[in-house]
Amino acid sequence: MATTTTQSVQCFGRKKTAVAVAFCKRGAGIIKINGVPIDLIKPDALRFKASEPLLLLGLHRFAGVDIRVRVKGGGHTAQIYAIRQAIAKAIVAFYQKHVDEQSKKEIKDVLVRYDRTLLVADPRRCEPKKFGGRGARARFQKSYR
Repeated sequence: MATTTTQSVQCFGRKKTAVAVAFCKRGAGIIKINGVPIDLIKPDALRFKASEPLLLLGLHRFAGVDIRVRVKGGGHTAQIYAIRQAIAKAIVAFYQKHVDEQSKKEIKDVLVRYDRTLLVADPRRCEPKKFGGRGARARFQKSYR
C-alpha cells in the first residue's frame, strides 16, 4: 500500500464563542464553509466580510489550494469573523510550510495592513453577571423607603 503525503495545514479562527477550523490543501481553488461554497454563505450582508481575504490577496493566490472550513458556536456575525480569520491564517500557514517564506511575508503584510484581526484573535469576551443588579455592571436602583 503506497502512502502519499498531501500538502496540507489546519488552522483555526475565533471570535467570541464561535470557532472555525480551516483545512487547507493543494487543489483546484475550492473554498467551502460547512459544505457550502463561500459565494452562497448566509446572511447575505456578511458574505463580503467572509470573502475579504480572497479579495485582498487576489484569487490567483487561492487558485492552487482547496480550503474547507467547519464552524461552530456563536452567532451569525461571530461565525463570519471566525471564518475570515481561519481562512487568512490557513493561507499564511500554507504558504509558509509548502511554498516560500517571501510570498508568505507579502501575504501577511497585506492582511495585517488591512485589518489585524484577520490574523490575531480578539480577546474580548462577555463579562459574567454579578449579584445586586441586572447585569455585569448595572446595579439595582437604591431606595431608602
